[in-house]
Amino acid sequence: MIAGRGRQRIRPPRRGLHGEEIDFENTWAVIESAFREIHTKNASRLSYEELYRHAYRVVLKKKGEELYKRVRDFEHGWLSNEVRGSIQALFSPNLLASSQAVGGTTANERRVAGEKFLKGLKQAWGDHQICMSMLADVLMYMDRVYCQDHHRPSIYTTAMILFRDDILNSPTSDVDGREVLELLNHVILDQIQMERDGDVIDKHLIKSCVHMLDSLHQDDIEAEDQRLYNASFEAAYLDTSREFYRLEADLMLRDSDAGAYCRHTRRRIYEEEERCRSTLLDVTQPKIQKVVEDELIKNRIHELVEMESGVRFMIDNDRLDELNLIYDLNSRVDDKKAELMRAIQKRIVEMGTDINNAAIAASQAPAPAVVEASDKGKGPLPEKSLNQQTVAAIKWVEDVLALKDKYDTIWDKSFKQDQPLQTALTRSFADFINSPTFPRSSEYISLFIDENMKKGIKGKTEMEVDAVLEKAIILLRYVQDKDLFERYYKKHLCRRLLMNKSISNDVEKQMISKMKIELGNNFTLKLESMFKDMTISEELTSGFKKHVEGLGEKDPKRIELAINVLTSMTWPLETMDNGDDAEGHRPRCIYPPAIDRIKRGFEKYYNEKHSGRQLTWLGNMGSADIKAVFPRVPQKDGSFKERRHDLNVSTYGMIILLLFNELPADQHLTFEEIQAQTNIPRTDLIRNLQSLAVAPKTRILIKEPMSKDVKPSDRFTFNEGFQGKFVKIKVGVVSSGNKVESDRERRETEKKNDDSRGFCIEAAVVRIMKQRKELSHQQLVIETLNQLVGQFKPEVGMIKKRIESLIEREYLERIEGARTDSYRYLA
Repeated sequence: MIAGRGRQRIRPPRRGLHGEEIDFENTWAVIESAFREIHTKNASRLSYEELYRHAYRVVLKKKGEELYKRVRDFEHGWLSNEVRGSIQALFSPNLLASSQAVGGTTANERRVAGEKFLKGLKQAWGDHQICMSMLADVLMYMDRVYCQDHHRPSIYTTAMILFRDDILNSPTSDVDGREVLELLNHVILDQIQMERDGDVIDKHLIKSCVHMLDSLHQDDIEAEDQRLYNASFEAAYLDTSREFYRLEADLMLRDSDAGAYCRHTRRRIYEEEERCRSTLLDVTQPKIQKVVEDELIKNRIHELVEMESGVRFMIDNDRLDELNLIYDLNSRVDDKKAELMRAIQKRIVEMGTDINNAAIAASQAPAPAVVEASDKGKGPLPEKSLNQQTVAAIKWVEDVLALKDKYDTIWDKSFKQDQPLQTALTRSFADFINSPTFPRSSEYISLFIDENMKKGIKGKTEMEVDAVLEKAIILLRYVQDKDLFERYYKKHLCRRLLMNKSISNDVEKQMISKMKIELGNNFTLKLESMFKDMTISEELTSGFKKHVEGLGEKDPKRIELAINVLTSMTWPLETMDNGDDAEGHRPRCIYPPAIDRIKRGFEKYYNEKHSGRQLTWLGNMGSADIKAVFPRVPQKDGSFKERRHDLNVSTYGMIILLLFNELPADQHLTFEEIQAQTNIPRTDLIRNLQSLAVAPKTRILIKEPMSKDVKPSDRFTFNEGFQGKFVKIKVGVVSSGNKVESDRERRETEKKNDDSRGFCIEAAVVRIMKQRKELSHQQLVIETLNQLVGQFKPEVGMIKKRIESLIEREYLERIEGARTDSYRYLA
């Protein structure tokens, strides 16, 4: 029996069959009747063995071709007359209407009609497969002998082709010229569209129909890319999806914000991936993913980034999750993330430029003249209005560091620490920090370090101090003109060391160590030498003190001397000199006899230790502690008592005050007389007299007439009625209240820096030519730029000038007759 054929054993035909003639028509009638029973699902009474032997005898008697043709015709007739009719019965008005105009029916009507059609087609296909599997078992011998010998497709394959031609390629009606396959594609696409709109569909049903399409080919060649799924359905699916997502992108960009757009896009991508797994075929997944990515991301990324709620809004409002979404979406379509990178860089430069402009505006605000320090009396501290430009400089650094922290957080949490983006961030920070419209970055960073070394790190732990230093190093990495930073840093370090302003020398050395790691040994060589000079100076001071003690009995009136001997080539002393004459030389100050005597004594001591060295005394950089005695004044108990104060003044202030020691109380000295007797530079003299006679809390002298400005005709007398609240009083030298260089000072600094750069360029050119012997002009310029990039970025015009200078001085010569400008090194 057919139903039990899987458990029975087929016995070979008896030998007597080979000699018998066969009546083909009668045999075919038996086979055809059996096939009809199989198709009508009434095969339980059929004998599988008997049917197999009938087919076997037909093929054995060379009637295989006729049998093959009859079976094919039978299947064609069955599909055309029986199956096609059942399929056409499924063509409801809603189904046919939905394929023409979706708007004419409701989604539910279309869904119900579509599912009914798909179920009927799935049933017909499944029945056809089962029946043909049973027929193939009966005709196994024909497939193995006749079909192979004559290169015919198996009867099962032929029947599948017939299903394609007679069912799928058949018209839906005599009036409508569309084929069932086209209708099937449309119904599946419509069901998918319903799911995109939020409806629930029968995914398993659609998957069955999709497998049917995947098992059939468009032609008889049966090429892999000619499966009906690929050639018919998938192409339509991708085209309709492309149009759908194009329109959806337009709608979303118009009606929603960038964050919602990104979330919706990611959801659509995941939906399509899941649809390929559960409803369609996995082979479609990369193709539909590309369609979604092209329409929702690649073709729209610029508009998305530039939306009002786009990247700029997300950055300003710390929308890290949304930035991460844009990063992920852009990464899908562009490995370089060009659009996102461009937007990020643009915003960094904009925010950095705003910081620069704010610093420029603050630095241009007028700053009143103030006193750097006074006695520690009560009342408002002048520091609150002190150094407006310095405050602006510190704020600039803090704002840049805050901006750096902001983008570091974005890079870490939103951009998954993407290295190309990190490079772009670094480049953008360098762009606005080194902007031609903002030339003060080097000075401001040095001022930031200066303020922290003097005040900022006080009371902080080692870890906190290290964090401050690391921030400074981070900013220093961005600075292009590191030689200019070095000049400012030396100037500020010089003031800290000489005026003993630094909180910790260990921290100073720690900072220099960090600079050495970051910028190399050459950068910190002179800075380390400055500390070495300070150490040697302490030893000299101690040695000179012992030397004086060894001369004899100690003079109680002898002045104690503490000195700092500075190497002129190491220390930026020119930055401290603001009293040079027209020729650039500082006038020699006239010291009081007692001071001059100890000065000569140290010079003798020093020359005995170091021959061939010349000492130049810089009075503007020293300080002195002097005891001042003021006349007796009546006390509350009726007695009279002298007033004594310990005054800490500048060296020039000491020289000025000592002039009044021998002056009678009723006499005065004019400004010109004081200058003639001391030879103190005019600007320094004015500032010191303002400190001693104008500052309210330190009026050791009386100025007539009383005014803020000091004029040549002004008279000065000793203030016998001076009263101070404390015994120890520090007299600070009046400054302009501005540690940031003026435009004139900055131009002078840049000019000195350019002169120094000229020497660096020449040294680099000579090193290169000494090694290469001969080199073209263009190659020499390139190699010079590469060598100096760690210090500064020289202008090409400056390199050309230095090359010309070296040619004039016969370090190089031009090579005559060379195709391009070339040079030869002259030993």
